[in-house]
Amino acid sequence: MFSKETYQNRRKALHQKMNSGVVLLLGNNDSPMNYPGNIYEFRQDSTFLYFFGLDHPGFAAVMDIDEDKDIIFGNDIDIDDIIWMGPQPTVKEMAADVGVADTKPFNSLFDYIKNALKNGRKVHFLPPYRADNKILLEELTQIKPAAQKSAASVELIKAVVSLRNVKSPEEIAHIEEIMDVAYEMHTTSMKMAHEGVYEREIAGTIEGITLKYGGRVSFPVILSKRGETLHNHYHGNLLKTGDLLLTDAGFESPLHYATDHTRTFPVGGKFSQKQREIYEIVLAANNAVHEAVKPGVKYLDMHMLACSTIFEGLKDLGLVRGDTEEAVAAGAHTLFMPHGLGHMMGLDVHDMEDLGEDYVGYEEGQKRSSQFGTAYLRLARELKPGFVFTDEPGIYFIPALMDKWIKEGINRQYINFDKVNQYRDFGGIRLEDDILITETGSRNLGKRRIPIDVDEVEEMVKSGK
Repeated sequence: MFSKETYQNRRKALHQKMNSGVVLLLGNNDSPMNYPGNIYEFRQDSTFLYFFGLDHPGFAAVMDIDEDKDIIFGNDIDIDDIIWMGPQPTVKEMAADVGVADTKPFNSLFDYIKNALKNGRKVHFLPPYRADNKILLEELTQIKPAAQKSAASVELIKAVVSLRNVKSPEEIAHIEEIMDVAYEMHTTSMKMAHEGVYEREIAGTIEGITLKYGGRVSFPVILSKRGETLHNHYHGNLLKTGDLLLTDAGFESPLHYATDHTRTFPVGGKFSQKQREIYEIVLAANNAVHEAVKPGVKYLDMHMLACSTIFEGLKDLGLVRGDTEEAVAAGAHTLFMPHGLGHMMGLDVHDMEDLGEDYVGYEEGQKRSSQFGTAYLRLARELKPGFVFTDEPGIYFIPALMDKWIKEGINRQYINFDKVNQYRDFGGIRLEDDILITETGSRNLGKRRIPIDVDEVEEMVKSGK
């Protein structure tokens, strides 16, 4: 937890951005796996954490804009809870730690919201994503779950995004610190990538590293020699020398801030010529973006820079042809990179995705592309100091997508399908770094970059023998 002044300042900033009404923030509850007493590991709502910092189930909070006060609603535990959980601080004690003096029993929230609505006051809430909070919100406001997303307060969403998008110096320092764990996770994955090892052995080991440092994975580990499947969570393959292993994994700290990196490397420690050629193109795209990002640059332009770099590299190998600008505008590159370049990152690995990607990654009046592949771009807006985001270009040879394009003749004027077919069993390569926009430019987060150049990647893999 940060200092209480941090949470007070965050709430003060939100008060100043809202015109009137009551801001209702619902914390999360325990979620049963297979019966009520056997629960998933608790994860607090990120916006509730950002403003109120209490990492426990059973809380809600109100920020009364008109009366300029904040209230935490929650119940103290009883003797039955103490038997199983041990002594716990009171709600008032926890609230004091984040600078809130006013606390009330949870059930009094119903009367508070009921009275606000009765008096014609606006109750601002964010789109709920958990079923229990959807039910609670209906009980509080009479808005049915199916209508809650559209009824959520756009004013509140925009205010929250404007604050959370720009990371404070203490947030940046914390994210910087936890990059050491990310480094250990990914270099461990490299060192273990040898003949006869199952993917699950590596996935389990790097998830164990997150537990060792008091956190967890920031999303389910993607670790597979079938890297052409973008979010491949299957870990049952046996590795053989020469396979390409893609590891996309991140650490979520005890404060719930995330890292997110991807590395792709050869099992056994030696790229084939074919693998090296494709790898170098992806690396060139990653580095081109890293060198170009700075305040005032639109990330949509960086996405297009990465796509053009990839198309140019594939042209040199004879997989594509034609004018690069025209081909990219037509979407020819999306056969190989059918996703966006990156996303905002912070308390969520895809920061504030629950509030809506268009609010987080796009500016007012900026329209999301409808083009296949480019439509998946999560971050397109102008970059500002304090933004933390990912840079993750990739090249993938997806047989089903190749078959579709060949059958339908999609972009055949730009693509040498005969040559592309020779890569049908290649897999995929993605290289992802976490970037901070500074006042004058940008920098890669972390004391040291996770090995990414061909020689150092090969050396790291071989060092695990």
